[in-house]
Amino acid sequence: MNQDLTVGKPESVLWKFCLPLFGSIVFQQLYNIADSLVAGKMIGEHALAAVGNSYEITLIFIAFAFGCNMGCSVVVSHFFGAKEYRRLKTAVTTSCIFSGMICGVLMLAGICGCGPLLRLIRTPDEVLADSKLYLDIYIWGLPFVFFYNISTGIFSALGDSKTPFYFLAVSSTANIAVDILFVKTFHMGVSGVAWATFLCQGVSCILAVLTVRKRLRAIPQQGTNVLFDRGILKKIIVIAVPSILQQSFISVGNILIQSVINGFGPSVMAGYSAAVKLNNLVITSFTTIGNGISNFSAQNLGAKKYNRIRECFRAGIKMVWCLCIPFCILYLFFGRYLLLLFMEHRSFNAMTAGRQFLWTLSPFYFVVSAKLVADGILRGISAMRCFMTATFLDLILRVVLAFVLSDLMNSSFGIWCAWPVGWVIAMGFSIFFYRREYQRLSAG
Repeated sequence: MNQDLTVGKPESVLWKFCLPLFGSIVFQQLYNIADSLVAGKMIGEHALAAVGNSYEITLIFIAFAFGCNMGCSVVVSHFFGAKEYRRLKTAVTTSCIFSGMICGVLMLAGICGCGPLLRLIRTPDEVLADSKLYLDIYIWGLPFVFFYNISTGIFSALGDSKTPFYFLAVSSTANIAVDILFVKTFHMGVSGVAWATFLCQGVSCILAVLTVRKRLRAIPQQGTNVLFDRGILKKIIVIAVPSILQQSFISVGNILIQSVINGFGPSVMAGYSAAVKLNNLVITSFTTIGNGISNFSAQNLGAKKYNRIRECFRAGIKMVWCLCIPFCILYLFFGRYLLLLFMEHRSFNAMTAGRQFLWTLSPFYFVVSAKLVADGILRGISAMRCFMTATFLDLILRVVLAFVLSDLMNSSFGIWCAWPVGWVIAMGFSIFFYRREYQRLSAG
């Protein structure tokens, strides 16, 4: 059901809107967690390392899908808040055409380039073949990834965060069952993990697209709809391209960091693969709440209700910090047991690497979550230069420090230390930019 985010008490509206988004991302992460869990427990440590190694490359493709999601979502939110329904529908079709073109280019690049990229990041020979196999299957499912993301972006723009939650709850649960079926019953190995994800994402994508079509037909008609509009495409690109660059550079940075990790061998790779899935569950949760904050800000920007944007920031901080507390407790005190979920034949080095990673990062979730709330507002009000500056600063620091500290300490622990430093500095910039841009809006 569509929801107007420009009315009602901002804190209550934001909580009701964002909590289903949080639930959705938990189930979304189950795709990746299930893949690693089944690979590690039912195939072996090398399979876990291969899935984790491939995952860093899939994040590049997800970055483009996410950017298209945000470009569509923010622009549609703005038109929905301003009640410009004809332009809203044109924005949807324009986004679909734009996203389809990008998806086609990425599929071609992935088919030709993933093998050389795996060798470039020093993938060990014992996991190279499985990493390549996983990626080849994943690439053929990219249209499902793209159009599912566009659909969820439209739902969020219309104030509906529950429908994506329902889709993901069902498809993620099914993915676990199909993972186990393909690997344990059909003995398909790593390819079974990849095909399970392909099938479940395909079903959820088709259902989401059909639901979006039905939802758009219920919106009042305002004249003849235009299929494609260059002016609206420009608005989408203004949001989409920086979001794509942000996520792509983060993914490239993670791949560079993965190359450093690969130098410490398959055991450390496996420990990192397990731990980073747990970490990504948290970071992606914060990012998704930030996306909801972008939708809230964009609708209220369209309605010219600027004071609600400031209240959104305060409510967002409360929300993400409430999530930080249980995650910190879990990872600091029970991280070992969570890592054991992924490892059947665990080694001392793998467990040590995974536990050190969680212990180093989890206390700083309060810092990175505040940054992502501020970033959500910056993106929602289209302050993309500020958004990009804070993001790239974080990334550059993390990559450079990962190389430097791992060399100085001659240990993977040096890599883990790079995350908190980047988060702290980038948070300061994000909050500074948010305050400056809000004052500019208020003045006029």
